[in-house]
Amino acid sequence: MTLNCAIIDDEPLAVELLTSYVNRTPFLNLTGGYNSAISAIKALRETPVDVLFLDIQMPELSGLEFAKLLPKETRIVFTTAFSEYALEGYENDALGYLLKPISYESFIKVAQKALDWFNRITKIDNYQQNRFMFVKSDYKLVKISFDDILYIEGLKDYVRIYLENGEKIMSLMNMKTLEDYLPRPEFIRTHRSFIVHTSKVRLIDRMRFVFGDTYIPISDSYKDNINEILERFTLT
Repeated sequence: MTLNCAIIDDEPLAVELLTSYVNRTPFLNLTGGYNSAISAIKALRETPVDVLFLDIQMPELSGLEFAKLLPKETRIVFTTAFSEYALEGYENDALGYLLKPISYESFIKVAQKALDWFNRITKIDNYQQNRFMFVKSDYKLVKISFDDILYIEGLKDYVRIYLENGEKIMSLMNMKTLEDYLPRPEFIRTHRSFIVHTSKVRLIDRMRFVFGDTYIPISDSYKDNINEILERFTLT
């Protein structure tokens, strides 16, 4: 598998260095290097990339701000000269971060992580054609059809899957794993603790999804994405 990637950094020497690293890495293909987020917007909209190496501190538009404009399919690796930005990078769902000065050793580690992620997603896409999954629950493997799921609740290290027949299945798993596995936009994350099956939604009350007596909140961080999906199917 070859991953298309791009580089954005306001320091020309940093773009030059990362370009040399990409050229040394057989599974990476560079589509462009840019010295500002503004100059990259048009190109990345017309030709999305798999991986974006994105500097955090830049004039006009910071890397953290620009990351919010990208499709979820683009995985971000933040680059920064300041280690205190690492946590903020991960909170933006970054694949990783590289601390300047960047060595090829650290670069290839995060590049390999990106390749592993895309290989896993490709396998997941193949599995999803069958529209079911197996999850571990009480030392058993339980087969769950996507069509039977109402919503999923995250509970620390566990998830609880609510089915249409009233059954609830607990599994040791994190929400991010499920979010990546389930097809979008059929399943959407509404909150750090909830994933909803959109085709099962019958009522939305004050920006909350209603399933019987259960009201599922929509947090601010997911509101824009959900509104975009809802607008496609709302008649006015």
